[in-house]
Amino acid sequence: MELYEKVENVNSREDLIEFINHLRMDLQTNKDEWENITLEDFLEAMEAWVNDMEGYYSNSNQSVPKQPSWKTIADILYASSMYE
Repeated sequence: MELYEKVENVNSREDLIEFINHLRMDLQTNKDEWENITLEDFLEAMEAWVNDMEGYYSNSNQSVPKQPSWKTIADILYASSMYE
């Protein structure tokens, strides 16, 4: 299962822990596919994506979360790996 599919299965704290583990392992094995491999770049992308996330949710026909869920946190982490 691909990372983007795993994001969809994050519904609890335990799911998020498992997702973070998969994200870390993906960085180790597929570093060349990541856009943001340094902590500085990752955090910069995270800031930018959170600032722009309403567009992502609107464009994918999802409602914009008023309160973050475990899945929202997973979305942010996943997007931060590739957002420019």
